[in-house]
Amino acid sequence: MFLIYFLVIAAVLRIGSLIISMRNEARLRAGGGVEHHAGTTRLLAIAHVAFYVLAFVEGISRHPALDWVSLTGLVIYAGAMLALVWVICQLGQLWTVKLMIAKDHELVTGSLFARLRHPNYFLNIIPELLGFALVMHAWSTLVIGLPLYAIILRRRISQEERIMRAHFAGY
Repeated sequence: MFLIYFLVIAAVLRIGSLIISMRNEARLRAGGGVEHHAGTTRLLAIAHVAFYVLAFVEGISRHPALDWVSLTGLVIYAGAMLALVWVICQLGQLWTVKLMIAKDHELVTGSLFARLRHPNYFLNIIPELLGFALVMHAWSTLVIGLPLYAIILRRRISQEERIMRAHFAGY
């Protein structure tokens, strides 16, 4: 039963972040913002949902006990969600799940962004998936799915780096 509760909470958190993203996207588009590399965004979305579904199915089939692996995963997942909230707060209306550049876009360089490029990917997404898989004891999903996800994420980071260098001097 714990796995179902965890999945519901995880889904609510992700749906909540998507609602924020869609609102911000609408504001950005209304202000002349432009989306880049929509295909990669779609691939990431598909990979994210697939990872969740496969990890959940694997978890349900294993019937894992709430043990130290699950608790470790829960702590990692909670940290990832806190990182997501922090990134959303730092980027404000610029934060979306899409790669968008606003017409009046200003580069966010304060706090952690000055020390770590792409904190949303390295402090939220990767730990989120890792934590989710650990909670579910979804070893196959973790070993196969995370590297596949990382390939798409690497492509996204590369695209984002090119866009940021093209739009912001000194990036």
